[in-house]
Amino acid sequence: MAVWMLMSCVLGLLVGQVCSSAEHHHRDAEQDPRTLYLWRNQGNGMMRVKRDWIIPPIRVSENSRSVPEDLVQIKSDKIFSGEVIYKLEGPGVDQEPKNLFEIDDKTGWIRSKRPLDRERHRSFTLKAFALSPSGERLENPTTIEIVVLDQNDNKPLFTQKQFFGSVPEFSVPGTLVMSVSATDADDPMTENAALGFSIVGQESIPPNAVNKTMFGINNQTGAIYTRDVGLDREVVKEFKLKLRVADMGGDGLTGDAVAIISVSDINNHAPQFHPASYSIKALENLYNVEIGRVSVTDRDDPGTGNWEAKYSISNDPYANFAIQTDPVTNQGILMVVKPLDYEVKREHTLVLAVENVNPLSSKAPNFPLSSATVSVTVVNENEAPYFKENPIRIEVPENEKPGKLLKSNIASDPDHSELRFEISKDPEGWLNIDGDTGDIYLRRSFNMRSPHVQNNIYSATITVTDAGGVSASAAVNIVLEETNDFPPQLLPLSSSLCTGGSRATPGLLLTAVDEDRPPHGAPFLFLIVDTLSLNWTVTKVNDTHAVLSPTVALEAGEYAVVVWVEDSGSPSRGALTQVNVTVCPCDSYGDCRSESGAFLGSSVGISFIAFIVIIACAVLLLVLLFLAVALNACGRRHHIKRGSGLLVGESEDDIRDNVLNYDEQGGGEEDENAFNIDLLWNPREAPPPPWSFYPGSGVPRGKQPLRKDAPHNLPSPIYPRRPPADPTDIEDYINDGLEAADQDPNVPPYDTALIYDYEGEGSVAGSLSSIASGSSDEDQDYDYLNDWGPRFQKLANMYDPR
Repeated sequence: MAVWMLMSCVLGLLVGQVCSSAEHHHRDAEQDPRTLYLWRNQGNGMMRVKRDWIIPPIRVSENSRSVPEDLVQIKSDKIFSGEVIYKLEGPGVDQEPKNLFEIDDKTGWIRSKRPLDRERHRSFTLKAFALSPSGERLENPTTIEIVVLDQNDNKPLFTQKQFFGSVPEFSVPGTLVMSVSATDADDPMTENAALGFSIVGQESIPPNAVNKTMFGINNQTGAIYTRDVGLDREVVKEFKLKLRVADMGGDGLTGDAVAIISVSDINNHAPQFHPASYSIKALENLYNVEIGRVSVTDRDDPGTGNWEAKYSISNDPYANFAIQTDPVTNQGILMVVKPLDYEVKREHTLVLAVENVNPLSSKAPNFPLSSATVSVTVVNENEAPYFKENPIRIEVPENEKPGKLLKSNIASDPDHSELRFEISKDPEGWLNIDGDTGDIYLRRSFNMRSPHVQNNIYSATITVTDAGGVSASAAVNIVLEETNDFPPQLLPLSSSLCTGGSRATPGLLLTAVDEDRPPHGAPFLFLIVDTLSLNWTVTKVNDTHAVLSPTVALEAGEYAVVVWVEDSGSPSRGALTQVNVTVCPCDSYGDCRSESGAFLGSSVGISFIAFIVIIACAVLLLVLLFLAVALNACGRRHHIKRGSGLLVGESEDDIRDNVLNYDEQGGGEEDENAFNIDLLWNPREAPPPPWSFYPGSGVPRGKQPLRKDAPHNLPSPIYPRRPPADPTDIEDYINDGLEAADQDPNVPPYDTALIYDYEGEGSVAGSLSSIASGSSDEDQDYDYLNDWGPRFQKLANMYDPR
C-alpha cells in the first residue's frame, strides 16, 4: 500500500502540472494513477530539467498466476507534440532470461508475460526509451528496476540425509553430542526462511534398551545434547533420532533427516585374570619360544585401548622370561628369552600383573590390579657338548715339526657324557686329533704357499659328539707364523756392462728376491767378498736393489763377481751369488758389438783370427758353388733335329727345349723323344721355322694336306676368347663356344678344337682343323706322318694306306 501511495502522490503532482499547462493538456487530466511521466519538463521554457528521475522499484510477486499482468505505464511529454513509440531493453526482455516482460509501444504499459521465480532471479533492471516514428530518440533512456517479492514456496532441507555422532558413556546431561544444519531457498530476510529444529522420534540399539528421552536439540541452532543420565555402553550401543526442520519459525513447510548417535566406550572396567594360577613346563636350553598363555576378561569394548591388556612379570631376577599380548584374543603369551638350565634351577615361580593400555576412567571402580601366579618347571634334556672356544685359535710357526701337540682340552659336555672327537674338514691333511681327549696334533709340516692358507691362516673344522648322539662343531683357525726358511736370491746372474763413449753405463742393477714373507725378506744387505772379487763394489739403492760397478777401468772381457746378499729375518739368512759381467764397447742401442770386446778380451771361446778364417771359408764355398752352376748352365745346349712337317721346329737358346714328358698318355712305350717345346712359344716372340712363315708375309707356307670334306675360304664365326669372371656363367660360355663350332663352315665337327680358355695369340703349329689340300688325294703327300713317331702311325695309315 505504501508503494501505491507514493506512486499516487507522484501522479498527483504530475496532474497538477498538466492542469496548469496549455489547453491541449486537459485530455490527460483523467489519466491512470499508474502512469509515469518520466520525461516531464518543468516551466514554460524549452529547456528540460531533471531528465533522470530516481524511480522507486516496481515490486512484483513471484509465482503470480494472473499473467500477463500490467505492471506500470510510462509516458513522455512529447505525446502532446507528436506520436511517441516506447521501447524496453534489458534482462527479461531482449536478454537472458528473455520474454519475461514486454512494453506496449503505443501506450507505454509494461507487462509481465510469465510467472517469476525469486529463487532464480531476484530483480530485473530495464531501460525505457521514447522514440519518434522515424526511430529518433526523443528522450534519454530511463532505468526501471523490477523487484520480485518472495513467497514461501520452498520447504527447508537438511544438508545430510543422515548425521553421525558419538557420546561417551555415562556423560552428564547437557553434554554436546553434535550439530545438524538445514537450508531454505526462500528469502532469508523473511519468515519464509526462518527455520526451527526438533526431535520427533528416538530408537535405541538394542531395541527398547532405554525408554526415556536421552537427547534434546536446540530449536534455532540444531545442536543435539544429552538430557538425562544412564548412558551405558554395556546396555545400549547406539541411538537413532528422527529430526525435523520447519520454516516460518517452525510452523511452515518441513523436512526430515536421521541422526545416528553411538555410545562410545570409556575404560571403566579393569582386566581380570581368569584363572589366577597356571602351571607350565619348559625345555631347558631353548629360548625365544612360547611356553604358555594366560587369559584375562575385560567388559570394555574389544579392539580398543580400553580393552587391550598390558602384562608385566615380577620375581624373574635373571630376566629369563617375557610376556606379550595377543592382539586378537588379548591373551598373554609367555616366552623364554634366555635359555633355562635344568642343572642350575629346576623350577621358576613368576607373578604376572595386567592392566589396560589406556588408563582407567575416574568413573571406574577403584580396585587393585589383577595378578596371577605361574609355576614354570624346567624339563631336562640331553644338551649338546660345547667348545670352550669357537673358533679355536692356534698360533704355531710354519716350520713346526710333525707330531707337535697344538691344542688340548677344547670341549666339554653339560651332562658330563663321554665325548668323541673327529676332524670334519682338513683340506691339506695337516692335523690329527685324539678321538677321546680332543687333543690336536700336527700330522704333516705346514706349507705357507698352500692355496688354503689365506692371510697366514689355515682353517679346519672339528666335530664333537656325546653319548646321546648330539654333536657340535667348531672352526679351527691356525695362524702360521712366518719363519726365515729361504735365503735371498740375486738377479740377474749375468749381464753386460758398456764402457767408453756416450753409451757407457756406470754399473749393473741387481735385484734381490726372497721366497719368505715379511718380516723375513726385505730390506736386504749387499756385500762384495773382497778376497774373491777385486776391483768391484756394490752400492745399495733401496731395500731390494743395488748397483754393481767396477772401481777401476777394466778391459773388455768376462768377469765373475761374487756378491753376498742377506735378508732381515730373525735369524737372518744369506747366500753368495756369482754374477757374470761382460765388459764391452756398445753400439748406439746399448748392445755389445760382436766384432770387439767379447772376442778380443775374453779368454773363453774362439779367437778373432779363427772367426775370420771361418767367414772366409764360407764365402769361398759360395763362390765355388756359383761358378759350378754357371759353367753347367753354359755348357748345356740342346739341339732339336731338323726335319719336315708341321709340328717340327728348332730352338737353340731356350732351356725349355729340354722339358721331358714323364706322364704321357698314349703314344706307345717306344716313344722316348722329347716333345718339341717350340709349340709353347708366344707366336709373336717365337722364331719362325725355315719352311713356314706367318700369314701376311707374302711367302706361302709349306705344303698343307688337302681335305675334301672341308669347305674353303668361308668366313668363320668368332669364338669366345676370354672365360667369364663369374663362375656361374661358365655354362653360357661353353654353350657359346659350342654354337660357334657348330656354325663354322670351315671346320668339320669331328675334328674341331674348341677353345675354352685363352692361352695366347696364334700358334706356329697352325690349326689342325684347317688342313687343306688340292682338289684330289693324289696331290697330297702323307709320308712325313711316318716320321712323327708311333703316335701318328695310325693317322699315316688312314691317309696313306701304302
